[in-house]
Amino acid sequence: MRALRKALFPIFLCLGAPHALADVPPTPQPLASVDALDVQRYMGKWYEISHYPNWFQKKCQGASRAEYALKDNGEVQVVNRCRLENGETNVASAVGRQVGGPNSARLKVSFAPAWLSFIPAVWGDYWVVDIDPDYSLVAVSEPKREYLWVLSRTPQVDADRYTALLARLEGQGFDVSKLIATKQMD
Repeated sequence: MRALRKALFPIFLCLGAPHALADVPPTPQPLASVDALDVQRYMGKWYEISHYPNWFQKKCQGASRAEYALKDNGEVQVVNRCRLENGETNVASAVGRQVGGPNSARLKVSFAPAWLSFIPAVWGDYWVVDIDPDYSLVAVSEPKREYLWVLSRTPQVDADRYTALLARLEGQGFDVSKLIATKQMD
């Protein structure tokens, strides 16, 4: 009987493996940013339409937006704002650097003090992964797809345009069901 169990064990293991593997989601292709970004055109105010939950926005209750300004040295000044539960505005400032050439849609952003900028770990990836031709609706993420933001030039977005963007993001391997809508109070 013991020999029979030893002989059958590999067979049961092989029979069960496909079922176990069926529950593992397929690994998406490596994330790509858009082919080119006109950084000058990207500057200005963007309203957050939705985002993946993250630890650094937990206190934000709405009215989240970002403002980008090109500095004389080519860096991007970033100012993020959101409304807290008590009605106050939280402001976080950062600096961004384009990576990979003048048309690259990949940036590195740091919210750390300037004197720490020599440390690579204080810089995070900021990749534009989808943008409308008129630069009015954008999706921003990073290579691991752990973070995702949908931003718009206006506080509200046409439902059809938003749905089309979500479909494109799903095609890039994003789980759009994780997106949380941002309340805009402006």
